[in-house]
Amino acid sequence: MAQLPKGEPAPSDGRITKLFDSAQHSFHAYVHIPYCLTRCGYCDFNTYTASELANHRRDEYFEYVLKEISFSREVLAASEVIARPISTVFFGGGTPTLLAADDLIQILQGLRSTFGISPEAEITTEANPDSVDESYLEKLFEAGFNRISFGMQSAVPEVLKVLERTHNPENVEKNVAIAKRIGFQTSVDLIYGTPGESLADWKKSLQVATSLETDHISAYSLIVEPGTKLNRQIESGQISPPDEDLHAQMYEMVEQVLVEAGFRNYEVSNWARGVDSRSKHNMAYWQSQDWWGYGPGAHSHIAGNRFWNVKHPAAYAERISQAISPALERELVDSDNRVVEKVMLELRLVDGVDVQWLRSQGLAGPKIVAELIADELIEGASAISGRMTLTPKGRLLADAVIRKVLEF
Repeated sequence: MAQLPKGEPAPSDGRITKLFDSAQHSFHAYVHIPYCLTRCGYCDFNTYTASELANHRRDEYFEYVLKEISFSREVLAASEVIARPISTVFFGGGTPTLLAADDLIQILQGLRSTFGISPEAEITTEANPDSVDESYLEKLFEAGFNRISFGMQSAVPEVLKVLERTHNPENVEKNVAIAKRIGFQTSVDLIYGTPGESLADWKKSLQVATSLETDHISAYSLIVEPGTKLNRQIESGQISPPDEDLHAQMYEMVEQVLVEAGFRNYEVSNWARGVDSRSKHNMAYWQSQDWWGYGPGAHSHIAGNRFWNVKHPAAYAERISQAISPALERELVDSDNRVVEKVMLELRLVDGVDVQWLRSQGLAGPKIVAELIADELIEGASAISGRMTLTPKGRLLADAVIRKVLEF
């Protein structure tokens, strides 16, 4: 399971060191639900199965999140950070829909009563295709949820088996159709580059995904994380490692198939049918807005403070019960680091980064820009008109472009 980053100890009272005025930043909420029925072999997210959580009651989890919501409002007031209505809410995990619909609804109502939620807010939950039905989705929609992201990963049973995904592929189509009929915006998540997955397998998954006529598709390259079962299988020779050249071909196929189906890329790994179909919550991350992450292992970013909660649900519950901040450590993001983060995050977006701003920071001089254009990594016409934006080839090599711009 992924390790938390290293930082300085977070204050036990949660107090925020205000590095800038948040008045011009929107405010968002992420709610982490740390439960899964089984652990997928590739996953290093902060999730737990029932057998890993002795003496822990899942049906009480929402009560601890509600207490953290109240605590967060108190922290913002004590830190003189302006409280704003919430612009987006995202329930992630884990599998949020393993909780009863009423539990998710109570958390949403807690956010609404504590901060207020903007009338046009995007309110999303991730869902396993096997863990919802029409009644469940109707309850969420009536309570204000308006977007749902299904973990599809692949349409090929053999690929799902390698990933140890246990859902029935037919339930993806069924529940996407139900969600659309109810009125949700819909999205599916795909993973490419699974060991043994062929280009034909990947094309089938893309064709099935586009046939669902969702509003949004995310396609992520499989990363073999240290400590996962998949990593151990590769190191022991049971499974062949992913092929980087094949990954590149698969990414090119994503762009081709999705564009033909009416999608447009707006972030390296994300495609939407239109601007209104983009994930507003994820855009807030990429644009370095303010958000509070609730739940064990959740990360927050407020007024230049990054902090992250203790990982284990039991440790989280204990701190919340004692009215102690669940935050374990924090990092204060100074102005220099904010420049680096802006480049690293915004260059991944379709609108890119302002060239004049880059030069005002001593970055991306004319020679570097010319080299990136010559290498077909950034759009020449866009750069000339003042925006540095990645080409499809540049998206494949986004990390290298970012290093070039930042010169490290």
